[in-house]
Amino acid sequence: MSRVAVLSLHTSPLVQPGGGDAGGMNVYVRELVSSLAQAGADATVYVRRWAEALPEVIEVEPGFRVVHVEAGPPNLGKEDLPWIVDEFADQVRSYLANDPVDVIHANYWLSGVAGHRLKHELELPLVATFHTLARVKAETGDSEPQLRIDAEAQVVRCADVITANSVTELHQLVSHYRADPDRVEIVPPGVNHAFFSAGSQRGARQALGLGDGPVLLFVGRIQPLKGADVAVEALAQLSNPEARLLIVGGSSGTHGDSEVRRLEKLIANHGLVEQVQVFEPQPHHLLSTYYRAADVCLVPSRSESFGLVALEAAACGTAVVAADVGGLRTLVEHGRTGFRIASRDPAEFAQAVQMILGSPSLATELSRQAATAARAYTWSTMAGRLRRVYNDIGARVLVDCS
Repeated sequence: MSRVAVLSLHTSPLVQPGGGDAGGMNVYVRELVSSLAQAGADATVYVRRWAEALPEVIEVEPGFRVVHVEAGPPNLGKEDLPWIVDEFADQVRSYLANDPVDVIHANYWLSGVAGHRLKHELELPLVATFHTLARVKAETGDSEPQLRIDAEAQVVRCADVITANSVTELHQLVSHYRADPDRVEIVPPGVNHAFFSAGSQRGARQALGLGDGPVLLFVGRIQPLKGADVAVEALAQLSNPEARLLIVGGSSGTHGDSEVRRLEKLIANHGLVEQVQVFEPQPHHLLSTYYRAADVCLVPSRSESFGLVALEAAACGTAVVAADVGGLRTLVEHGRTGFRIASRDPAEFAQAVQMILGSPSLATELSRQAATAARAYTWSTMAGRLRRVYNDIGARVLVDCS
């Protein structure tokens, strides 16, 4: 099985992560499809046209292309996308009539709804990757519409294979959506070790104009879910005027702009204006400079299905202090590659940071172990697992949810 239709309705793998709706999923789709292509598969990513000037087809590399599908006005907000899913599915079906595939791989719930319809209309196997789950987000106060919850449940019932990033996500799929564990495959994402690897901290700091004081790092979209405010509060708890916090990311989601304003006010109220530097979203491959410059990378998300930032930081030899949620429970080995914090109390994050800053030997050991653990995660390994999944479902009777 070598021809794959990858559905990524709401965001393109070619868009720079870190702002808007672009994040880890964009990296996931781009790196996955590139690795599939390099392994000999042929994959087309179908994305909703989100700007007028986009060409219909972009040939990224042999075996990897992006098709911009006409579905609703280009400037639609994410909250309005559920209403154009059928139009998107209609257009993708027209493409597939001329360019047939062996399997559909849907990413995120919107694509899952389109993929579910196409599965039945074209009698094709469906692989679903959710990236985030509405019922999991709701547990930490990030409510999602019932429409999404119902749609996810329907796709879970009918997908031929669901991929989970970690054992934690598998358990969430089973407990929250009654997924059949026999149809869930754990396929962790990877990291591009050509870009993300240990390097000179001094050189990275010189490139960013930083001095020798402690450096904390937060990389991610600015939205309540990601917890940039916890990183700011943790810096305040350190009470160290030499410490710096770098925030790399932009406004995201319905509450993104208000979260940026709240963050700015929080920084000012703590008197940290000179200690916090905010950077616009950076080209993905350039993030390694920020990871290498940091002593600690903070990942205080309220929920995180995987936590690609934590993996990239670890690959660069940077200790991670992360929330004890989701895939971070797999990526961050407590006391070995970093620390996991069960609460959202900034004081506990600060205490873990201070342990690392106050013990050079501990910092060195965490760095070494983090880089070693990260080597087990590669995109080529992930692509190989998915190719086996695609081949296996080609020999099965399709799941029938009617």
